[in-house]
Amino acid sequence: MAKGRKKRKSSHPSGNYRKWILFCVLSACLVFVIYFSYRIIGPNTAPFSDHKYFYIRTGATYNEVLTALEKQGIVKNLGSFKWLAKKLDYPRHVHAGKYEIRAGMSNLSIIRLLHSGKQVPVKLVLIKLRTKADFASFISDKLEPDSTAIMTLLNDPVYLRQFGLDTNDVLCAVIPNTYLLFWNSSAETIFKKLKEAQTRFWNSKRKSEADSLGLTDNQVYILASIVEEETTRKKDKPLVASVYLNRLRSGMRLAADPTAKFAVGDFNLQRITSKQTGFPSPYNTYLNKGLPPGPICTPSINTIDAVLHAPKTPYYYFCAEADLSGYNVYAVTYKAHLKNARAYQKALDSLNIH
Repeated sequence: MAKGRKKRKSSHPSGNYRKWILFCVLSACLVFVIYFSYRIIGPNTAPFSDHKYFYIRTGATYNEVLTALEKQGIVKNLGSFKWLAKKLDYPRHVHAGKYEIRAGMSNLSIIRLLHSGKQVPVKLVLIKLRTKADFASFISDKLEPDSTAIMTLLNDPVYLRQFGLDTNDVLCAVIPNTYLLFWNSSAETIFKKLKEAQTRFWNSKRKSEADSLGLTDNQVYILASIVEEETTRKKDKPLVASVYLNRLRSGMRLAADPTAKFAVGDFNLQRITSKQTGFPSPYNTYLNKGLPPGPICTPSINTIDAVLHAPKTPYYYFCAEADLSGYNVYAVTYKAHLKNARAYQKALDSLNIH
């Protein structure tokens, strides 16, 4: 071998191969991390705009929640939701309620929300309702308790006695207003909320005004329910109330058409005849003196205050205007009232209203 010639190093592929394997493993790990990170913090709601409300019934199990998430179209990938839910121990912390799920929420956000039990309150806007059945149906349509549970409470004299109510005047506890309640509130919780609002409503001023009329707060409410059914005109309400107050004081029967309607249970009647006025019922004020045993609807606050602030008038009678404007015409004597009534009946005849 010639002197001075250097020995050539041999290149071996094993080093590059190991680097390539390491690169592939790291890349796979990175993809894996990105994938599962996406499943945790990436959006996982089904396609819907803005938001949806997700309902979990009282006593629901974790598996029932999963079924509901799928059935109500809340999550897109249920498998990834289940994986993270178990990691965060959600199966042991299911809370009933109504939850607002915003479009684009991640599994993490949804699970944290459900786990926390921070549900969105329901805005319950109570307006005029005529019967206990109407009230029960209205509540069950907005909140979790069914109408049967609510009717059971409304017809339970022992339960109502603690509130100074009975099965006839129970709706006196309902002051039409806006209430915030959780969707899964029990029938008892709902009623207590309404009763607390009623107690606040009947403050010392209103109680004093009722007392000056010689009425209790429940009696004012019952009278207001009749006025509510008699007219929608704000100007007429105090005058109608004054007529009924005059009749109560004089011992006359109220002879209020709305009570005859309530007695027969037909609220679409446009014309009251002897068939309705002669219908036997404690609510029929054509047959019974004084106020009916309970309200015939849930009157507005405006109408209750119209009764409390009714002016002193000489009127004992009123009748709808013959021009069918919705206003009333008032009379002191029965003779004058009959004249007004005949004009009104003639107007109804001309329109073939029976």
